[in-house]
Order: sequence, then C-alpha cells, then structure tokens
Amino acid sequence: MIVSPETLRAHANDPTWIVVDCRHSLQDFSAGRQAYDAGHIPGAFFADVERDLAGAKTGKNGRHPLPNPETFAAFLRSLGTDDATQLVAYDAGGDMYAARFWFLCRWIGHDAVAVLDGGIAAWRERGYPLTTEPAMPRESSGTLAVALKPELVLDASDVLAHLHDGSMTVLDARGGERFRGETEPVDPVAGHIPGARNRPFKENYDERGRLKPPETLHREFAAYGDASRVVHQCGSGISAAANALAMDVAGLHGWRVYPGSWSEWVSDPTRPVETGPERQR
Repeated sequence: MIVSPETLRAHANDPTWIVVDCRHSLQDFSAGRQAYDAGHIPGAFFADVERDLAGAKTGKNGRHPLPNPETFAAFLRSLGTDDATQLVAYDAGGDMYAARFWFLCRWIGHDAVAVLDGGIAAWRERGYPLTTEPAMPRESSGTLAVALKPELVLDASDVLAHLHDGSMTVLDARGGERFRGETEPVDPVAGHIPGARNRPFKENYDERGRLKPPETLHREFAAYGDASRVVHQCGSGISAAANALAMDVAGLHGWRVYPGSWSEWVSDPTRPVETGPERQR
C-alpha cells in the first residue's frame, strides 16, 4: 500500500509498474496540471481529480461523486494498466489525492496499488530527477477487469438509516473548525453528521508529510472502536480515503467509506445536521 521513494526509484524502468501524479488543489482546479507540466516523476501520468477521479455531478450527489467503475477502468487501461500492473500514485506529500486514487483502484478490484510515502516532496528530497516530458501510454493487454467491491461504500440512505442504532462510527476527516461548524469555506451548510467523530486526515502524517508508523496509526485509530463499524467521510469523499488508507496501513480492516460525504449530505435539507464539538462518549 505504501512505497518509499527508494523503492519507486528502483522500479523506474519496470514495465509492470505505472506511476500516476494526482496533485490537485480544491482552490484552483488547474494547479495540479500546472504542477505536472512544471516537473513530475519521470514516466508518471497525470490524473485529473475532477475529471478522472470523480464522476458526473447532479447537484445531489456531492462535489466528487464516485466515477462510473468501467469509465475509471478505461482511464487506467488508457495508461497501459492491466491486471498484472503495479500502480503507484503520488501527490504533493502529506495530502489526500493519491489516497483517493488508491481507494478507487481498490473499489474496482485492482489491489496492486500503492501510494508514494511523502509524495513528490520526498522524491525531491532524495535528489531524484524530475522531467517535463509527458509519459507515453504503454501497450495494455486490455485485461484489466472490474471486480467491484460494493461492500467498501455506503450511501446517504445507509448512513441515515443507522445513524442512531450504534452499528457504525462515522469518522469525519475534515479539519476541526469545519467539523464544529465554525467555518465552512466550500459547502453551503456548516457542521457535521450527528454523532460523528472527528479525525482530521492531516493527523496521519508526521511533520515531513510521511505516514506515521503503522503501530502509531493502529493505536490512534483503535480509539474509535471496532474497525468494521467505522464509516469514513469528509467534505466530498477525498480526504476520507486518506483515513481509510491509514487504517489499512495500521492493519485495521473492514472500514467503509461514505463517498458523497458532507457535500451530498447537506444537499437534502431533511437530513439532520449538528454543530459544535464531538458528543461526550
């Protein structure tokens, strides 16, 4: 699930490995492509978070709905991916976009996917080269199969139906000020899903943007109870994937993701909203 810059460098000419640059900014949708064009890991392809890692918006399904599984698989095939390909995604480091790519690959059943620890910042720190040359798609056998894992996701109706029965722990990956409803820079309503707990995804990383050790992550996430009860959400389903990745690295499995997240939740005014800190437990 996680590869070091040294490991990725060692596979620089490995035809069975494909690298994907997922850098992005929610404040400037053109920033990721600009960063890629200015310099990226040699051989890396660019994935547009808004186009390649999200589906069509309806105004009721959140800001980053899941893409159609076959459409996402077709994007991967266009890079040369087949069932035997090891995919490695990276972002700026200590971020959420590579984790989104990881989650989508897992969701469609391609488990040979990893995230570069520390992102491109860690690559640069090692003094490894960058290039401005775009990657050339490789020939694919076309055998990348979709074996969808619907058990990884819940929709809004699932969350609403089990909101008060104790069967799940909703874990919100947004920053504390957004969770508490003190500010809301993106969505039209501030606050959080009633009963949710708050685990800002940035807490998964150390000061250098590297994932904390698995044993540390295990201890921190175990505080939220049984992993199989955890439902990850955030603003639009992206940083939720960063918490899901961290739990998997920690050896805590069985979690699920609510992809529509807060942006979908508040699109229906009949769904309940809460503000303030977590409830006392």
